[in-house]
Amino acid sequence: MARNVHFKQADVFRAVKGACAAGMELGRVEIDPSTGRIILVAAGGVEAPRNDLDKWLEKRNA
Repeated sequence: MARNVHFKQADVFRAVKGACAAGMELGRVEIDPSTGRIILVAAGGVEAPRNDLDKWLEKRNA
């Protein structure tokens, strides 16, 4: 059974090429199969979640 594909390989290539030309260092590329949305995630772009203790220590050591 064929599915509707909302993106093409050329679309992904164009998005990655544009991001690299803008100076973005790519970590990964995600594609939502239901909508075809292309998501570019920068390398090292996700910071670990901070808890209350981390916030308190940061204020204390500042």
